[in-house]
Amino acid sequence: MAAATRTLTLAHSPDADDAFMFYALAHPEKTGLDTAGLRFQHVLADIQTLNEKALQSAYDVTAISFHAYAYLADRYRLLRCGSSFGDGYGPLLVAREPLRDIRGRCVAIPGKLTTANLLLQLYAPGVETVAFPFDRIPEAVRAGEVDVGLLIHEGQLTYGGAGLHAVADLGAWWKEQTGLPVPLGGNAVRRDLPLDLVNRIARILAASIRYALDHRQEALDYALQFGRGMHRELGDKFVGMYVNQWTLDCGETGREAVQHLLDRAHTAKLIPQRVPVDLVG
Repeated sequence: MAAATRTLTLAHSPDADDAFMFYALAHPEKTGLDTAGLRFQHVLADIQTLNEKALQSAYDVTAISFHAYAYLADRYRLLRCGSSFGDGYGPLLVAREPLRDIRGRCVAIPGKLTTANLLLQLYAPGVETVAFPFDRIPEAVRAGEVDVGLLIHEGQLTYGGAGLHAVADLGAWWKEQTGLPVPLGGNAVRRDLPLDLVNRIARILAASIRYALDHRQEALDYALQFGRGMHRELGDKFVGMYVNQWTLDCGETGREAVQHLLDRAHTAKLIPQRVPVDLVG
């Protein structure tokens, strides 16, 4: 393994799917991952915090929401690897009782810059929202602090245990509208990093994802530490939803999906300008 000669900050969510894809990178001495002369300092934070930090160019490599990319494209470039797409599933609206319509309701969102919130604004223009930490939303709905909650991460699978009812799956809605997978978030690299370094980073991250997919049970053992109480079967299902072929390389379909999302957002005046999708790696 090449000796580490440069340290880079790598920021991502403390969630099972991110932990799964970055398992080999977090433990190169165990997995044998060649880090090509680089050392990565992992920084863990929720996605809204990462979006806000990216506005300050805080980290060399960071997970961001594709919604946030509309405000970050001058600072960061998107990597082809490491993205999360939902193919017919995604952020989930839930309530205490069955609902057919969320008009006139107050919706708890996991952050203004999240893609979940952007999808909500496209789905229900003008809906009232209030921001909560993502892991507080189920309880806020159950306690009556809000009428409806917008769930991301494992909450999409565990809401039933809190006695909540699904209202709408925004990933399924997006698929019906566009025929495309719903683009949620990706990994981005600072624009001021040299292209040869960016390509080296991309190769290492892709190799870490590939290792996890090829050594699923080993990587899952590690990832479940970040599963917030998910049992193994549920954790495996969640990881499979968001670490898959799209994560290795989002490809042209993935690029088209991100561009379509941002174009629709611009047309709806939800972002200030049209943003071309710039993929590297």
